Amino acid sequence: MIRFENVSVTYDGVPEPTVRGVDFEVPEGELVLLVGPSGVGKSTVLGAVSGLVPHFTGGTLRGRVTVAGRDTRTHKPRELADVVGTVGQDPLSHFVTDTVEDELAYGMESLGLAPDVMRRRVEETLDLLGLAGLRDRPISTLSGGQQQRVAIGSVLTPHPRVLVLDEPTSALDPAAAEEVLAVLQRLVHDLGTTVLMAEHRLERVVQYADQVVLLPSPGAAPVLGAPAAVMAVSPVCPPVVELGRLARWSPLPLTVRDARRRAPALRERLAAAPAPDAHGPATPAVPLARRPAPARRWPRRRSLADAPSPAHAADVRSLAVRRGRVQALRHVDLTVTPGETIALMGRNGAGKSTLLSALVGLVEPAAGSVRVTGAVPHRTAPPDLVRRVGLVPQEPRDLLYADTVAAECAQADRDAGAAAGTCRALVSGLLPGIADGTHPRDLSEGQRLTLALAVVLTARPPLLLLDEPTRGLDYAAKGRLVGILRGLAAEGHAIVLATHDVELAAELAHRVVLLADGEVIADGPTADVVVASPSFAPQVTKILAPQKWLTVAQVRKALA
Repeated sequence: MIRFENVSVTYDGVPEPTVRGVDFEVPEGELVLLVGPSGVGKSTVLGAVSGLVPHFTGGTLRGRVTVAGRDTRTHKPRELADVVGTVGQDPLSHFVTDTVEDELAYGMESLGLAPDVMRRRVEETLDLLGLAGLRDRPISTLSGGQQQRVAIGSVLTPHPRVLVLDEPTSALDPAAAEEVLAVLQRLVHDLGTTVLMAEHRLERVVQYADQVVLLPSPGAAPVLGAPAAVMAVSPVCPPVVELGRLARWSPLPLTVRDARRRAPALRERLAAAPAPDAHGPATPAVPLARRPAPARRWPRRRSLADAPSPAHAADVRSLAVRRGRVQALRHVDLTVTPGETIALMGRNGAGKSTLLSALVGLVEPAAGSVRVTGAVPHRTAPPDLVRRVGLVPQEPRDLLYADTVAAECAQADRDAGAAAGTCRALVSGLLPGIADGTHPRDLSEGQRLTLALAVVLTARPPLLLLDEPTRGLDYAAKGRLVGILRGLAAEGHAIVLATHDVELAAELAHRVVLLADGEVIADGPTADVVVASPSFAPQVTKILAPQKWLTVAQVRKALA
């Protein structure tokens, strides 16, 4: 169904090919998973299937890519639209209508399908993806995860023979991700749909793959094989595989169920070990020099030393927030102390991003109070507010406006009053290999997020807020992020992150706060909250339950 024949892609102004020697075939009715570290060209490979590369992106494609017999060099994306459905990393760039129902119908209208067929397929897709209650909602009012489900639904309704998905579960809560993956499995198994998918959260998807294509490094030839065989040599792998490597299980398990069957002996060894630390030994903290930081644009800023230092970094009392007709938050109480890291978790639309917005003053409370280092955010002048709190939003483009990475970093250093090169060093530490002259729009979603995070960290705000900070990051980049955030917390910075990444919460958070329908339903130490949750427990916890291990790093330390 999809065939790559010795394909290489070189973008304009880039001396070396982004991908080289790509040669593999995806048979009809299979789900093939594309994996590899951030920036190795996974999105480029996916774009070559839909024709976006090179017709939209520019550059030179050598070799041949065919989809259902059509050569993508001679067929533009619109000439492949009846065969290929594509969902990119950024759902917002995908939408062309205003409401959920209209978006689901748009692709079928473009293909000229009959109205009765369109109506039936829209209803089926609303039910499949749990969107029925949102059919009349403006897309702009949806959470990031809800928007991602709409984007996936909009390519399902035309019933394409091939689906190309770039990070399809990155903004979804665990339950929603399972629903989407179950739908994809049904399409593959029952209808013979061919799926080529790139995904960093391998713990969610690797067990569903028929084959895995590994891009080990930029420009390196891909490795193709069965999931267990590729995971045995892959530089990126999920916790279940990492634990299997540590325990020397063979063959390596890909699912929690398989791992639990092999875990009794490991559990016996761990029973005699000391109880795990709060969140493991894991990645060492990365020290960052303190810098004074005057104001810049919205929340990127200033040092802990220059800010007021009350007992609490943030204090929320009986908070209620309305967004149009939606009661986004109700009766929320939350206290954040300096040096504490809190993970906000819950299903899509639970109110996590709204709570972060309230902490940074972007939304006004309908009731209750919010204080950040003693100030009321929505009533505080921006030059004062930015000395107290920094936010990395879900869309990193909101913080990036320079023409090159170097210019963005230099501006961040000037605005933060930091030594020249401070921001650039952070970028290199989080995700090496990003060239100074690269335009931020040419970065992958994960690389853009890394750049935005580095810009915010340059200013070292006493309260750091992050909305889905690991979206688009591979495991190595996530490990480096954890090290930097640990260093900030150790120096007294308070960190609140909204995330669906249960592995990140297990690795980093002191506390987990669970939200549902705008209310706090659980607030406690990470081990206590996630171990008791079938949805939000990390893989290691599920494998080794009832023991309260959270991460492979904890297990490795206990066995040392």
